[in-house]
Amino acid sequence: MASKIFINLPVKDLERSVAFYGALGYRFDAAYTNENATCMIVDDNILVMLLVEPFFATFTPKPVSDARAATEVLLALSMEGREAVDAMVARAVAAGARTPVPAVDHGFMYQHGYEDPDGHMWELFHMDGPPPQA
Repeated sequence: MASKIFINLPVKDLERSVAFYGALGYRFDAAYTNENATCMIVDDNILVMLLVEPFFATFTPKPVSDARAATEVLLALSMEGREAVDAMVARAVAAGARTPVPAVDHGFMYQHGYEDPDGHMWELFHMDGPPPQA
């Protein structure tokens, strides 16, 4: 059964987030966009709801994490190839992201990532084959 995943991320400045992710090539669904939120389309089954922090807070009884101070989640996204990983990281850095860790080549998998302006960690990877057997 195919499902869609909606990832909800708190953001401090929605306009800044839209500009950042737009520079990475993502599109947004106007039907789910207002002053509190927008729906970023990663692909047909992966959607990211960027929610301003006060609005995000209405969905949970817990405090909203400051992603710049603590890691609340690692968002891992597969890419078509190593070049696609590096190109996306380069676009992210040019748009204002930082790279807290260097690229890693595990042999069967290549990964690199970025931290967006709100501190959310995105890990991009490409797998060349199955992992080694233990």
